[in-house]
This record gives sequence, C-alpha cells and structure tokens, in this order.
Amino acid sequence: KVQPVESGGGSVQAGGSLRLSCQTSEYSDSRSYCIGWFRQIPGKEREGVAALGSGGSTYYPDSVRGRFTFIERNYEKTGGLQMNSLRPEDTARYYCAVVECPYCSGSYCFNELRKQESWGQGTQVTVSS
Repeated sequence: KVQPVESGGGSVQAGGSLRLSCQTSEYSDSRSYCIGWFRQIPGKEREGVAALGSGGSTYYPDSVRGRFTFIERNYEKTGGLQMNSLRPEDTARYYCAVVECPYCSGSYCFNELRKQESWGQGTQVTVSS
C-alpha cells in the first residue's frame, strides 16, 4: 500500500493560513483518483475535511466550507489544501488520502477516501487564540 507523506502543518494564530501538501508514490496517469484530507484529534475518529473528485469537483463539510480550498493541481500524484481563517477548533493532525476512483465526484470521493488503508504520519496543525 502507498503511504502518503503530509507536510505543511505548523503553529499559527487564529485567523492565519496554512497550506498542506501531500506526496504519494507515483502511480499510473491512465487511472483516475480521489484525493482528500482528514483530521484527527486524540480520542476522536478521523474527520474528513476536503475531497477532490477525479473530474475536478470538490466537497467540503460545513465545518470548513468557505475557509478551506482544495488546490486542484497535479492531483494524480500530490494534493494541496489551502486553509484560511483558521480557528482553534481546527487544531488536529491532518492526513491526506488517495484512492483510485474513475469519474467520481467530490461528494462521492468524500466517502470513498475513507477506504484508504495506509495512512501516513500526518502533519500537525495547531491554531492558538
């Protein structure tokens, strides 16, 4: 299984911004994939925060919609998540996910991405008041 490598996390003040990056092992460009991001705090389940479909459509849950934007650029291999107007409630460890899914919408990918079985180490995001 491919293990993603996340980067870009850090510590910021409320209202600040971060950009998260995801790198995975190279795979065939002839196949289509979902790519997305999850976050997790200790004792809680992993929570999806962004999904990008193979056709370029996106899905964001209400908790981040309007603040987080998936950067639709070279998503077959890497993904980026622009996070603006960060809040202390956004503090978590963030993980990226990639699954094969041809012709899948962002909303569909939001659920499909949960099937990833090889999670990386994630990257910590800490937002202070």
